[in-house]
Amino acid sequence: MFTAKQSLVAWEKVGVNLFSFANSSAWWIADWLVYGESTFHDRYVEATRRTSLSYQTLRNYTWVAREFPLHRRRQNLSFSHHLEVVALEKPQQDYWLRKAEELGWSRNKLRGQIRSSQLIQQGEMAAQDSGSCAAEGQEPEACLLNLELSAEDLEKFQRAATKESAPVETWAAEMLRRAAAEL
Repeated sequence: MFTAKQSLVAWEKVGVNLFSFANSSAWWIADWLVYGESTFHDRYVEATRRTSLSYQTLRNYTWVAREFPLHRRRQNLSFSHHLEVVALEKPQQDYWLRKAEELGWSRNKLRGQIRSSQLIQQGEMAAQDSGSCAAEGQEPEACLLNLELSAEDLEKFQRAATKESAPVETWAAEMLRRAAAEL
């Protein structure tokens, strides 16, 4: 593909353009499938024969395209970002996509943040159900710890967690484990 030595800037520009094209092509395929299904009635089997994509992949593409019509798509985020939130309720989808866009999160970072949030919510529900960390004298697998932090401290912790590519909750729990191990 490259016949002459490229500068770093030129090479990076080509990469940006390629990734932009790859992201756009996922949306194009998804929209093509939605149109085909609505016009020609359930043509996934034929589409799988004509593409290298599996039936499930094609179903996922259609699901995302239907859930995110053009006016709901975040142009600065990839198709994969939208796929990460497609199973959530619309307000949650919008919340997580907005956060990912504002903070420049990768798809993997978005996935980690959503999972971390879901684990926290599950912990809160478990704590509410049990009324305490150790219900009926049994040790739980995990307990929820609520901390009040200043906005300044939270911002510092989030920056540190970002350097470690971890959700702030996961990073904080690890820091507490390390501090306890030193005692």
